Amino acid sequence: MDTIDAILLGIIQGLTEFLPVSSSGHIELGKAVLNVELNDPLLFSIVVHAATALSTIVIFRMDIWEFIFLK
Repeated sequence: MDTIDAILLGIIQGLTEFLPVSSSGHIELGKAVLNVELNDPLLFSIVVHAATALSTIVIFRMDIWEFIFLK
């Protein structure tokens, strides 16, 4: 897998994470469409899901801060 494929699959993950359908399923479809072979699919899945969690924390950091320290 090259860098462009990883970026495209990461974008698919990010765009579909909050839809009421499986973002992991969309990654599998993206891999099939792009004809991508992963050396370590579990590691890739962990990385893209961790990136999604981190981006959610960054976006909602003020709400999280208020919830933890002001309530």
